[in-house]
Amino acid sequence: MTEKQAFEVTGVDRLGNTIIRRRVVEDINRAESENPNGTVNSSASNGQASAAVAIKKAAYKGKYRHVAAIHEEAKPSCLSHDATDTPSFLGFRNLMVIVLVASNLRLIIENIQKYGVLICVRCHDFRASDVKLGLGLYFLIPLHLLLAYFIELVAASHARSTRAKIEKEKRDGSSSPTALQSKRFQRTWTVIWLLHSLNATVALVFTSWVVYNYIHHPLIGTLTETHAIITWLKTASYAFTNRDLRHAYLHPAKGELDALPELYRQCPYPKNVTIKNLVYFWWAPTLVYQPVYPRSEKIRWVFLFKRLGEVVVLSAFIWFLSAQYATPVLVNSLDKIASLDYFSILERLLKLSTISLVIWLAGFFALFQSGLNALAEITRFGDRSFYEPWWNSPGLGVYWRTWNKPVHHFFLRHVYQPMRGRGWSHKAASLVVFFLSALLHELLVGIPTHNLIGIAFLGMFLQIPLVQITAPLERMKSPSGKLLGNTIFWVSFTILGQPLAVLLYFYAWQAKYGSVSRSMTTMQRPPVCPPCPSSCT
Repeated sequence: MTEKQAFEVTGVDRLGNTIIRRRVVEDINRAESENPNGTVNSSASNGQASAAVAIKKAAYKGKYRHVAAIHEEAKPSCLSHDATDTPSFLGFRNLMVIVLVASNLRLIIENIQKYGVLICVRCHDFRASDVKLGLGLYFLIPLHLLLAYFIELVAASHARSTRAKIEKEKRDGSSSPTALQSKRFQRTWTVIWLLHSLNATVALVFTSWVVYNYIHHPLIGTLTETHAIITWLKTASYAFTNRDLRHAYLHPAKGELDALPELYRQCPYPKNVTIKNLVYFWWAPTLVYQPVYPRSEKIRWVFLFKRLGEVVVLSAFIWFLSAQYATPVLVNSLDKIASLDYFSILERLLKLSTISLVIWLAGFFALFQSGLNALAEITRFGDRSFYEPWWNSPGLGVYWRTWNKPVHHFFLRHVYQPMRGRGWSHKAASLVVFFLSALLHELLVGIPTHNLIGIAFLGMFLQIPLVQITAPLERMKSPSGKLLGNTIFWVSFTILGQPLAVLLYFYAWQAKYGSVSRSMTTMQRPPVCPPCPSSCT
C-alpha cells in the first residue's frame, strides 16, 4: 500500500488525524521496502495488520462523526470525594487575589473621597523631651548588660580559684561534687543570681517608669520599652548559661563535660567571659546566649542593602496605612464604644480587621524577614531561622511556637525545659510560660500607651483555652482537622485578637489624653459655617 492510497482511504481533513495516519503509513511503507518480495516475518505481519485496523478505525471515525462514544466509562465529578485525582485550585487563588485587590481598591477610593489625604509629616506630636529621653535610655539600657559582664567576670575569677583548690585535692573528675562543694556552689550562685536579678530588674523598672510618666508619644515609648525588655531577657540568658558552664567547669564529673555542645569547645568557660563575646551577643539577633554561634563566611553587601531597603519601604507603608485608613476607623468607633452600640462595634471591628492584619503582616515581614536578616548579615550570624511557616498552623500552639522563634527559644531553654527537668508537668510549665509572656505583653503595650488595663495580659493568657481546643486538631492526620484548626487560628487572630485589642487601647488612650496628632484634632472638629449674608436673615 502506498502513502497516496492510504490517504485516499482515510482522508486528510483534520490536521491531528493526518499526523497520526502519516505515521502509520510510514510504518507500512518501511515494512514493504524492507521486504520487497512480500516475505515478512510474523511480527511484521502483525504490525501491518494492526496498522490496517488503525487506518480502518480512523476512516470510520471520519465518516461516522455523530456516533462517537463520548461516555465510555464511569467517572466521578472532579470535586467529589471519590475522585481519583484532586484538582488544582490555582485559579481560585488567582480569583481571591483579584477580589482582594478590587475590594481594597474600592476602599481606597472611598477613603480618599470621604476624608481626603490625611498624611501629614509635621502633625505628629514628637516632643523634644520624648526624643531626648528616648535617646538617653537607648544608650543607658545597654550599660546594665555591661554590669552583668562585671558580675560574671568576678564569678569567673572566683571559679578559677575554686578550680585550683579542687585540682590540689587531686580529684580526677570520676565522681560528682560532694555535698559540701554543692552547698558552696549554690551559695555562690545565690549571690550571683541576686546581683543579676537586681541589675536586670532595675533596668526594666526604671525604663518603664520613665516611659509611663515622661514619654508621651507611644511610638517612642514602644521602641524604648522593647529595648528594655530585650536587655532584660538577654541578661537573664547570659546569667543562666554561664551558671551551668561554671558548674561543669568546677565539678567536671565524668560525662558532664561531654554533654556540653560540641560547638562550645571552641570557646570553653571561662574564656567566653570577655567584652568582645558580650558585645557580639548584644548585637546578635537572638535572645539565647551561647559562647559560640554558627557564623557565615562574609557579609553580602547587596543582600544587606536590599533588606534595609525593605525595612524603610515597609515602615513607610505601615505609617501610611495607619494614618490614612486605621485612624479614621478608630476615631469613628469612639462614640460607638461609649454608647455600647454592639452591632456598630462589631461592624467597626470587622472593618478594622483587614487594615490591622495588613499592617501586622507588613510589620512581621519588616522585622523578622528584613530587619533580623539585615542584623544577622552585619554580625555574620549563621542561624537565621527566625520563624517558620506559621500561616499554615493547624492550631494556636503551633503558631506560638513558630511565629517568633527567638522568644520561643528563650522560654523553651530557660523556663520550660528547666521546669520539666524539676518534675513539673507539661501543662504547669506551659501555664508559667504563658503567664510570663502575658506580663511582658502587658508591659510592652500598656506602658507606652499609659494604660495598664490588662487587655494585653488577658489576650495572651486566654490563649491557653484555644491552645487546648486546637491541640487535638494538630494531632489529627486528616486534612479536615488541620484545616479546622487553621481556621480557628485565623478567626481568633484577625477578628478576636489584635483588632479588638487595638480598638480598646485606642479608646483608653483617647479617653485619657485625646489624639496623638494635631491632624486628628482637626478631623474631629466640626466644620465652621461661614457667616450668613444679611439677605438670608
